[in-house]
Amino acid sequence: MSPSDPRGLDLARLRGRLDAALPGLVAGELSGRLIEGGRSNLTYEVTDGSTRWVLRRPPLGHVLATAHDMAREHRVIRALHGTAVPVPEPLLLCEDEEVLGAPFYLMEFVDGTPYRTAEQLAVLGPERTRKVVLNLVDTLVELHSVDPAAVGLGDFGRPEGFLDRQLRRWGKQLDASRNRELAGIDELHGALGRALPASAAPAVVHGDFRLDNVLVGGSPSRPDGIGAVLDWEMSTLGDPLTDLGLLVMYSSDLGLPESPVSTTSSAPGHPAPAELVERYAARSGRDVGEISWYTAFAWFKLAVILEGIHYRWTLGQTVGAGFDRIGELVPVFVEHGLTTLQEG
Repeated sequence: MSPSDPRGLDLARLRGRLDAALPGLVAGELSGRLIEGGRSNLTYEVTDGSTRWVLRRPPLGHVLATAHDMAREHRVIRALHGTAVPVPEPLLLCEDEEVLGAPFYLMEFVDGTPYRTAEQLAVLGPERTRKVVLNLVDTLVELHSVDPAAVGLGDFGRPEGFLDRQLRRWGKQLDASRNRELAGIDELHGALGRALPASAAPAVVHGDFRLDNVLVGGSPSRPDGIGAVLDWEMSTLGDPLTDLGLLVMYSSDLGLPESPVSTTSSAPGHPAPAELVERYAARSGRDVGEISWYTAFAWFKLAVILEGIHYRWTLGQTVGAGFDRIGELVPVFVEHGLTTLQEG
């Protein structure tokens, strides 16, 4: 690896593999950079000076392959490419760890912007902001309309008992991070378990569907369209309303303007959560009568994730802007979860 190579990306070895697997793809010397903003797997932009690609690989030092399964992520993108769901074209999956020290895959580079905060989204203005968010809902409908078996994903997950397994999984995650009293979190977990909905027909579930996991625009003809859905590492077959519940949660007002965990809801023109649910129901034909449960589950799931970050921060195992204030947010998420479930 040369001194100019980004960590985790040996450009000479990559070039050798690409020349062997995809002759003629690369026309010049490769360069690359790490794309910031990823929360788990590493994402790089790679170019030969005329064409750009994106490479995904697990974190450095990673040992649990099942948590960062490149083949699985590549499989779902490959299956969805060519459907109405906008995804980058996958070009190569390499499971030979001799090349970069871990499995990786290469896909086309898609232009567009990931809007992570209300402030960024507000630049578009109210009318365009509304279009973008409604287009996001329509993209979710397209995803959930895909027949898994028809695109080769019939065995991509275990839909039976999906919600029960999810609830138990996040309950275990909570137990692994317990280091203080958290009022209401066990009450929320128990209430979710007692009110478990009966899932409808399963669909391909993204698992982390929100505005900053998609690229907006990139095409002059569709400046407010969704150019690509990214970050498929949590995808599976399951209850599609878990995606909708998460989107509703991220479109709700936390009431904490200085929060290190932001939603886009305060951007002028952003549709209210109720309108997102109504649009999804009208376009998908799915029964959303129990969306309060799915939204409350999203609040619980994020509370557990934030508590895990807080716990690692107290142990000095993680650093980052705002991590010292993450712990203050957990009770807020728990309260939102309880209120949402009660009001449902």
